[in-house]
Amino acid sequence: MRRREFMTLLGGAAAAWSVAARAQQPEKPIVGFLHYGSPDTYAHIVSAFRQGLRDSGFIEGQNVAIEYRWANGEYDRLPSLAADLVRHQVVAIAAGGFVGAQAAKAATTLIPVVIASGVDPVASGVVASLNRPGGNVTGVSFISLDLAAKRLELVRELLPQVRVIALLINPDNPSSGTELTDAEVAARILGLQIRKLTASNERNLDEAFATMQTARVDALIVSFDGYYIHRRDQIIALAARYAVPAVYSWREYPAAGGLMSYAPSLADGYRQAGMYTGRILKGAKPADLPVQLPTKFDLVINLKTAKALGLEVPSTLLARADEVIE
Repeated sequence: MRRREFMTLLGGAAAAWSVAARAQQPEKPIVGFLHYGSPDTYAHIVSAFRQGLRDSGFIEGQNVAIEYRWANGEYDRLPSLAADLVRHQVVAIAAGGFVGAQAAKAATTLIPVVIASGVDPVASGVVASLNRPGGNVTGVSFISLDLAAKRLELVRELLPQVRVIALLINPDNPSSGTELTDAEVAARILGLQIRKLTASNERNLDEAFATMQTARVDALIVSFDGYYIHRRDQIIALAARYAVPAVYSWREYPAAGGLMSYAPSLADGYRQAGMYTGRILKGAKPADLPVQLPTKFDLVINLKTAKALGLEVPSTLLARADEVIE
C-alpha cells in the first residue's frame, strides 16, 4: 500500500473514531436559573451560584450548562418562564425569591427545584418541613426570627429619639403580610410604632414618600421585595429628597447610595443553592436535603449618605459593620 493511501485510511479511521467518541460522551446536563430580578442587578448572585456548582464539581460550559430566565421585576412573567424551562427539559431549576419558588413549584412536580427565598417555605406551603422537605423542592431560606427586631434595634441605635417607623411593602408580594406582622410584634416589644406604606409601581412609590412627609415618620424600613431592588435608584433618590433615614433589605441599596442595610448574605445563600444543585446533579433527592437557614448576616453602612442626612453614626455601630462605604 502506498504511503499516501495509508495516511488517508488512517485519517478516515481517526475521524470515524472521533465521531464515535463524541457520540458516546454524555451531553452536559442543563440547569435552569429562574429569577424575579434582572441580570445587571444580580450578577453577583449568579457568580455565587456558579461558585457553589464549582464547589460540587460542576463548571458552566464544561460539564454543565445553565439556562437563565429573568423576569426583570415583573412577577406575572415568572409562570411562563418556569414553564419554558420545563419545556427545555432542564434537570433542575434554581429559583430565586418566593415568587420564583412558587412559579417553579407550580410548573413541575418531577424536576428538582432548589429555592433561595426570603419567605418561610413551610408556612407558605413550598415544602413540608425544613428537615424533610418532601416532594421535589429544597434549597435555602433567608428567614430569621429576629430579623425584624434587629433592624428596628439598628434604627433606634442610629436614631435614639425614633418613635414612628414606616415599613414600605409591596402588596403584590405574597410575603408582605408576614413581614408586616413580624415588624409590628417587634415594634411593640421595643415601644415603637409601625406605619404601613404600600407601593407596587413607580407612581405608588412617589405617593408613599409624600405620605411619609406628612405623617411625621422618623425613619423607614424597606421590605424584602424584588421589585423594590429593581427600582432601588428611585427609592434611594426619594429617601434623599425627603431626608428620610432608611434601612434596606439588601446590600444593593447602600452600594447604590442608600443609608444602611441588614440582611442575610445573598451571595452565601446562592452559593449554598449552587452546592445543593450540584448534589442533585450527582443523584441526591431534594426530599432528603434539609432546607438551609442563613448563618451569615451583613450590616452595610454608607457613611457618605449618613453625612448628607446630618447623621453621626455611633462608633459602636460602625465597629459591627461588615462593610462601610465612604
